[in-house]
Amino acid sequence: MTRVAVLGLSHRTAPVAQREKAALDADGVRSLLRRLMLDPLVDEAAAVSTCNRTEVYVASEDAELGREAASRALVACSRIGPAELACAHYALYDDAAAGHLFRLAGGLDSMVLGESEVQGQVRAAAALAAEEGALGPLLGGLFRRALTAGGRVRRETGIADGPMSVSSVAVDTARRALPDLASRRVLVVGAGRMAESTARALQRQGAGELVVANRTLSAARALATCVGGRAVELSALADELLRADIVVCSTDAPHPIVRCTDVAAALIPRPERPLVLIDLAVPRDVEPEVASLRGVVLYDIDDLDRVMERNLEGRRRELARAEHIVGDEVARFHAWRSGLTVAPTVEALYSRAEELRRAEVARATRGLDPEQRAALDNFSRSLVSKLLHEPTRRLREAGSLRQAETLHDLFGLDAFEQPDAEVVELRAVG
Repeated sequence: MTRVAVLGLSHRTAPVAQREKAALDADGVRSLLRRLMLDPLVDEAAAVSTCNRTEVYVASEDAELGREAASRALVACSRIGPAELACAHYALYDDAAAGHLFRLAGGLDSMVLGESEVQGQVRAAAALAAEEGALGPLLGGLFRRALTAGGRVRRETGIADGPMSVSSVAVDTARRALPDLASRRVLVVGAGRMAESTARALQRQGAGELVVANRTLSAARALATCVGGRAVELSALADELLRADIVVCSTDAPHPIVRCTDVAAALIPRPERPLVLIDLAVPRDVEPEVASLRGVVLYDIDDLDRVMERNLEGRRRELARAEHIVGDEVARFHAWRSGLTVAPTVEALYSRAEELRRAEVARATRGLDPEQRAALDNFSRSLVSKLLHEPTRRLREAGSLRQAETLHDLFGLDAFEQPDAEVVELRAVG
């Protein structure tokens, strides 16, 4: 019986210094898969590699030898050494491997609980393995069912409800304060990584106008170009405050750069138009006294952290329901895999029965008219199907090779040619 094994390391078992050594880009994954498919111990292979994990899935007659092949291939195709991998890796087999991949696709094993990007990463891993001819019936079925499990987790639970990244929470906060985001002017102060991710998120949410202010104008222009906005120097901050509806600050300045006096001056000509400030910086970019001004709503990083913690707590409450779905899908995978194991016997039995049925119908319908022959043919087909349904159903559920061998002996199935693997898989899935 072909086994499934997964060898991997992730944020749960290895620091970033080791994870980055094991990380594989698309070309690296292709090299790993090609190496594995040349190994006589490996029948099928796939790999998932992200910033938080690298995992190699193999199908092999001997699961432990398959895991060792995966380890050798990962060492050969990445920068991680055998000793480092031995200390940081995990290995899972069969249903445990399936459950792990299903949890992964559902966002239950991510650094951020319920994270949704991993679903696409699992899909891409399967597609790449298929392109390389490494994805056979067993791993193909495993990855299909992983995507099904991940989809169910997201549809049937609230595990992904509420944004969890700082940038997404910042945008959600701005949108709740000023729902008509498309008609609003947004001023982004800073051009670093956090400012960029927030500006991109604002663009995706349809912010009406984006302005990037930064001490270095070239950096402001680079970010503004990416988000379809306008760049200004930091010296223009006071003028831009007059026009802004939302201000997002994220610089590495050692002292506040948005001062209470500047904000107060910006509010004078706009008494009925509120100003929302979101300060993502540590140390803070906005003087705390700004919060006391009428017409101003100020959020700092602690406010956003509290939102993320509430969202995380809500996701944790959904975890038990998500795990139940994973358990249900693992049981389905187990039943499917058992059916795949005995599928050649089931197919051979049906083929043998059909051959006998046709021979007997041909003998019994000599001299009958077409309508009588058709009636007898339909009757015999239905009878054979009903007779074989229950024993073959039980055989699929048990997945017992011993029972399959018994059927081979009882019905003399070894004398008949086996159907090809594609037909077998379709019969097993059905």
